[in-house]
Amino acid sequence: MAAPSLRRATAAEAAALRDLEREANLVALAHVFPPDEFPYPDEAVLARWRDVLDDPAVRVLVAEDAHGLACLVAFDTRTIRHLAVRPDRWGTGLARAALDAADRLAGPSQLWCLRDNHRALGLYEHLGWRRTGREQAAEFPPFPVEVELTRPSPDLESRRE
Repeated sequence: MAAPSLRRATAAEAAALRDLEREANLVALAHVFPPDEFPYPDEAVLARWRDVLDDPAVRVLVAEDAHGLACLVAFDTRTIRHLAVRPDRWGTGLARAALDAADRLAGPSQLWCLRDNHRALGLYEHLGWRRTGREQAAEFPPFPVEVELTRPSPDLESRRE
């Protein structure tokens, strides 16, 4: 299968980015953010996406298909800030392709992931990311725990071999 085509998101796509993130979160994280108790914070997430898209230090890449946005990754030179894949595209390699693109363009080596986001943690750890032991509260109620992950730089890894 050919690698998906990723392009830079535009400022006009803030709502579409929010919608993709919401769709993925409602499936993957319903056990963390039960929607009946903690409705998705649409306006706060939309405002965050507008800020991210306005930040010149951050790149946001997207992949799309006939149904709209299928994947997003937001990153700067240090951190993967957001990664989301539409649930009907899970397991297709989009997340890996997005992380590979971020690595080629900026080489971020840190990210934060919800401790109870088992699917995402499995992917990151499979790709060589490791937990640092640092934790923090997530930004939205009920403020679940996020864990920090880092990955060694390729230069450091090649020196160890």
